Amino acid sequence: MVVAPLTLSSLAVATLLVAALPFLIYRRLRRPLALKPRDAITGIAVFALFAMVIERALNDYVLHRNEATASFLSNPLAFVVYGALAAGICEEVGRFIGMRLLLKRAAAKSGSTSLAAGTNDGTALTYGLGHGGAEAWLVGVLVQIQWILFAVFENRGELDGYLSNLPTDAVMRIHLILASLTPQTAGIFALERVAALVFQIGLSVLMWRGLRAGWRGILPLAIALHALVDVPAALFQAQLVPLAAVDAVYAVGAVIVTGLLFRAFRRPAVPA
Repeated sequence: MVVAPLTLSSLAVATLLVAALPFLIYRRLRRPLALKPRDAITGIAVFALFAMVIERALNDYVLHRNEATASFLSNPLAFVVYGALAAGICEEVGRFIGMRLLLKRAAAKSGSTSLAAGTNDGTALTYGLGHGGAEAWLVGVLVQIQWILFAVFENRGELDGYLSNLPTDAVMRIHLILASLTPQTAGIFALERVAALVFQIGLSVLMWRGLRAGWRGILPLAIALHALVDVPAALFQAQLVPLAAVDAVYAVGAVIVTGLLFRAFRRPAVPA
């Protein structure tokens, strides 16, 4: 079996697009919005800790190690609710903590007792690029690079030797996945990752403005919205809806959030 050159090229282009997009946005808006690398680094650190470590450890325990919860969550609807809430709680609590630290640092630097002092929405955008960019790379780009390498080895007839340490059934599954890859697969990957980046920036701006305004309900709202964003993906994982429907929802949602972000950054934020 050979992965078609057009498919392989499409996967490579889509991966490069997703990998470069956070950097391109940052470079384009760095001067107009006075973006600072420190804010992006905070977003990267928060995603790495709360999503890649804490959330994954929680999922491993709840879905695999605890027999009672694993049995309960074998119900598709229960899995959807748990998956959406777990992602929302872990990531938004992390975002809340990270942005609180940024606000306190800005207030201390300006010598003011107000958390809103010396801050602007550029911080939220930069944080969102870090948080969403880390997700794009850790969940998308690195995984996609692995599949591209598998496809290259497959075309050379070297994949079985490269994966000789894996069980036979695992190797067969990889062969089947490679056989199913198409240029459309690359487009779906790019759509999902770009939409995820847009949602992360939108949630970051929302959290930032809520914290600046001192609104106590911002964390529950952010958790609910994040969980809502994750529901379509969880429904697909539970095999309750087709992938085309999920991608259509994310495409429409990303367009709406992008429009709201353009409006938010074209006019000054309402003073807190």
